[in-house]
Amino acid sequence: MSLARSVFLLMNAVIFGGTGFIGQHLARWLVANGMSSVLLADIVPPSQALPNEIRFTKCDVRNPITLESPAKPIVYNLAAVHRTPGHADHEYFDTNVAGARNVVDFCVRSGAARVTFTSSISVYGPSESPITESTLPQPSTAYGSSKLEAEHIHTAWSQQASNRRLVIVRPGTIFGPGEGGNFTRLASTIARRRFVYPGRRDTVKACGYIVDLLESLRFAETFALPTVTYNFGFPQPPTIEEVCRAFASVGRFPTPRFTIPTSLMLAAAKTLVMFGASDYNPERVLKLVRSTYVVPELLLNMRYPYCFDLESAFADWYQSEPVGKFV
Repeated sequence: MSLARSVFLLMNAVIFGGTGFIGQHLARWLVANGMSSVLLADIVPPSQALPNEIRFTKCDVRNPITLESPAKPIVYNLAAVHRTPGHADHEYFDTNVAGARNVVDFCVRSGAARVTFTSSISVYGPSESPITESTLPQPSTAYGSSKLEAEHIHTAWSQQASNRRLVIVRPGTIFGPGEGGNFTRLASTIARRRFVYPGRRDTVKACGYIVDLLESLRFAETFALPTVTYNFGFPQPPTIEEVCRAFASVGRFPTPRFTIPTSLMLAAAKTLVMFGASDYNPERVLKLVRSTYVVPELLLNMRYPYCFDLESAFADWYQSEPVGKFV
């Protein structure tokens, strides 16, 4: 679903946490669809040159927000500490919860009445059975708990005035040009013939393409509800084997063939951690074999017109600059 440029004409946006992967895509998408100006408020500057309509200001959401912005901006709160494991428990709450309070305080002062908050499927915890928006959240990590608490803070803000509108999206893993994260590393490992399936091949991983995520945000705003909370990812979350086969097909890589037992992976991880390789935390290894079977039931019920399936999304990414590189 494409949007006419008039949708955001003469409007202004503030994106907290806006210089990350999703934030920079969002900023460009808003401008392309008519947004007059976009302010990226983050602790680090953007990694690439941006159009004149987009400017950056340093902002740490852990502290009271004092930045100046146009009156009644549209606000997007993407600011978060999210790598897990990787941080002390308090760090997730310091940024994700305190940050949510500071962002909604800013919304009150600036008169903002439209807010979008990116939460996470981590509010549900891992599951081998399908999870929908009607499933009771049961976070199993500090990150998931902090995101759920942040949802409540945003929801309380939306309920304090009848003109306020809130969209909460719970995305799976998002990939696309400029991601440089899990999917980029996976593609690189497959291309170099170094990937082996960790423990099993049928682990389900909720995920989605950046283009569809952005289009779904505007789609959700059209619902006649003060607050909309929805899951985002492909209609049927793929297995790790389906992801690998799609990468191999699009990139013309060799298809991975081998599987390593989980017990061997955990033993190796524990040994590596003993020698200071903290990136091989055993909990991170266990994440590889735990499914996140999260279904976007609300989008499906409302007939959201997906732009891409898994393979066509990889193909679109593959043709993006730099062409032929999943980075």
